[in-house]
Amino acid sequence: MGNTQDVDRGPDLTEGVTLADFNDRQMLRGHVGKASVLLARVGEEVLAVDASCTHYGGPLDEGLITGETVRCPLHHACFSLRTGEALAAPAFDPLSCWKVERDGQRIFVREKAAPPPRVIANTDEPRAIVIIGAGAAGFACAEMLRRRGYDGALTLLGADEDAPYDRPNLSKDYLAGDAPPEWMPLRPDEFYQKNDIDLQLGETVSSIDVPAHRVALEGGRVLEFDRLLIATGAEPVRPPIPGADLPHVFTLRSFADGRALADAAERAKTAVVLGSGFIGLETAAALRQRGLTVHVVTQDARPLEKVLGPALGDFIAGLHEDHGVTFHMRTSIKAISANAVTLSSDDTIDADLVVIGAGVRPLTALAEKAGLSVDDGILVDERLQTSAPGIYAAGDVARWPGPQNRETMRIEHWVVAERQGQVVAANMLGDDRSFDDTPFFWSAHYEISIRYVGHAEDWDVAAVDGDITACNASVSYRRGGRTLAVATLGRDMEALVRRRTLPTPE
Repeated sequence: MGNTQDVDRGPDLTEGVTLADFNDRQMLRGHVGKASVLLARVGEEVLAVDASCTHYGGPLDEGLITGETVRCPLHHACFSLRTGEALAAPAFDPLSCWKVERDGQRIFVREKAAPPPRVIANTDEPRAIVIIGAGAAGFACAEMLRRRGYDGALTLLGADEDAPYDRPNLSKDYLAGDAPPEWMPLRPDEFYQKNDIDLQLGETVSSIDVPAHRVALEGGRVLEFDRLLIATGAEPVRPPIPGADLPHVFTLRSFADGRALADAAERAKTAVVLGSGFIGLETAAALRQRGLTVHVVTQDARPLEKVLGPALGDFIAGLHEDHGVTFHMRTSIKAISANAVTLSSDDTIDADLVVIGAGVRPLTALAEKAGLSVDDGILVDERLQTSAPGIYAAGDVARWPGPQNRETMRIEHWVVAERQGQVVAANMLGDDRSFDDTPFFWSAHYEISIRYVGHAEDWDVAAVDGDITACNASVSYRRGGRTLAVATLGRDMEALVRRRTLPTPE
């Protein structure tokens, strides 16, 4: 009685469970009414929080507990089991905490606990903070500043006309037509008003006066700052191909790009994608899901080989081919006309639309003009501060010290950018915190997702464990006998566990 197991929801926690119901696991998923609740064993205590990640609803009971935190198996968001706070992106909303009652050996959960008190920032906080760039890093920094209790002036400048949005979805569910536009904003408009974040869209910064701590906008306005974050991101590379400026040729970086491409896809029958990186292949998959005939043109011998190695590259190629994508390897586009592309081999392919996915370059001109140290990205220290005190850089534009300070790293991952923005917020408020998070990204191709932890720009060995074709495998990227990164298929827990053993900055 009271332990009847519902296949989807677990036991009714209002009727009580015992430690034996955990079956030697640290976590147990149950329910209180219609709410799913996670019980977690932390030492001698049992703590209770919501059972689903606030990012994309991942099942936290299938995640990993470390200390008093739990990480989601899908996208590695991290939560405090004691307070419910979202400690690490991509989640920002907290979990609700639930009251745990013990009567002898039985454990009961009947109601939510009161939310923890709001954190107050340091008393010597800066008077004015300006953030240049309203993408992943900029938004995450602004959100964390207010969450930490900062109540000074906070300005978030975005060159986009759209408020911060979920960029990874542009080439995934949104382009495929599975995510409506209203799902894309990271927060509704009222969030910025409620939290007194001065979000200014469609604004371009023309210069930074480092000694005077001033930012000049193209329209002539000047903003003063005590702390500044440069999170300008990157821009798509457009190869000098004749016809690349035609109206049916797209890049996919902004929400406006996504809307234009999705609208064009509604009327198109054939598409050519230049580039077999993650954006190119995710775009190809999304367009196939819309029913278009899709060709991928690439100079590579196999897709994603430079990042994932030959075994996973061949698997991804086969997956796309099984879904109807045609690859044109070791070639490129020589010219684009109104309804076709000409390859370097002089072969032609019909094309109602063309997507150029030839990579991105960091937007460093503003920092260079301001005299900051730049080298294929804005150079920052382990605390993400630039060569000028009080000025930080984060996201795609930042280059920071890598593992054991052996090399610098600039990584174009959404979650990395968000977590860097959160570290910058902490340091702006007086913390002395290094960015030592293990890089992570995920990539979706039809029904298959790849999870990648760590960072390996090159490797000696890409060691496969398991069966890639059965989507039950991991690939370890090793250099000099040292594992730098791991990619997994169907092994979400392994990705979580392995991330803890990978190199981090010292």
